[in-house]
Amino acid sequence: MTAANRAHGTHVESPVLTLAEAAVYVRRTPKAMYGLRDRRSGPPSFRLAGRVYYRRTALDAWLAKGEVNDSRSNLELDPTRKPPEPRRRRP
Repeated sequence: MTAANRAHGTHVESPVLTLAEAAVYVRRTPKAMYGLRDRRSGPPSFRLAGRVYYRRTALDAWLAKGEVNDSRSNLELDPTRKPPEPRRRRP
């Protein structure tokens, strides 16, 4: 939030976040965000004027994808909800 926005009582959220802001948004450290970016397993990002930026929509999509792939929040992936497989006999 800029000083002008604070003075006028308005708050406009930017659709683009810096790496540090994105780290706070997804509750990670900036170092962890750099690691995810380096391994190409984190949210999509881009570089502009030597800085790393993230789109807020990309962060939301990345979090939603992680939620869908988690067996604790997706009951279809929960292995404890499936019946046990029958034992196989040795040949």
